Amino acid sequence: YCVEFRTESLSQHCALETRPHARWMQYLREGHTVCVACQPPAMSPATWRCSGDGHSARGDNILHWEAVGNSHCQGTWKKIRQLDHCSCPLVHSFIFT
Repeated sequence: YCVEFRTESLSQHCALETRPHARWMQYLREGHTVCVACQPPAMSPATWRCSGDGHSARGDNILHWEAVGNSHCQGTWKKIRQLDHCSCPLVHSFIFT
């Protein structure tokens, strides 16, 4: 499944990332909608959910996130909705780890 979030804030460290495999962090923007996929390697076997997916969060809850590979690139987002069938665009599409 996938979860759509609206990015509320992010640290300036995201824009400063220059390593080739992590340049995607430069494209994060406040106010943009991102789509995050929950795939089996990241799912809890007990619940079949990904940690941090905001399952019990209301739309006004602010949730925290951190980029893998750069703990200084972090921020907050609000859950918009969960999608049972992922149809995330390639741009602004991420995976829970």
